[in-house]
Amino acid sequence: MFYGEYLHSIDRKGRLILPAKFRDCAKSNFVEKFFVTRGLDKCLFMFAEEEWRSQENKFKSISFTKQQARIFNRLYFSGAVEVVPDKQGRILIPQYLKDFAEIKRDVVVVGVSNRVEIWAKDKWQEFYGGSRSSFEEIAEKLMDV
Repeated sequence: MFYGEYLHSIDRKGRLILPAKFRDCAKSNFVEKFFVTRGLDKCLFMFAEEEWRSQENKFKSISFTKQQARIFNRLYFSGAVEVVPDKQGRILIPQYLKDFAEIKRDVVVVGVSNRVEIWAKDKWQEFYGGSRSSFEEIAEKLMDV
């Protein structure tokens, strides 16, 4: 559903304008609401509401008697915020999430199929630079073809 890599900036009020292609995709799929939370690798995850509910059900099925499940769920869900883009397609990202992802101003918004990732520009460049050389090796291991 969401694909591509887009360079954007956080405005003075802490808002991020979603890429036009993502706004169009959301509109054509009747998505009005998103959830943003702490992601992995120092980025933020953003899910359309239906996908968020699906992820939530998966995580709720993990036994709360397992310590790692409790820790993960606490950090993941306590960081979550519901966002509805305004008429210009902007969402407000809370300061605690920007702090988590070390976002100052420039961000890279990345479509990863069922989710959007929001990265501080320097963190994305660091991740991409360190990962692209192993792309084929990783594909070979994951894709038993």
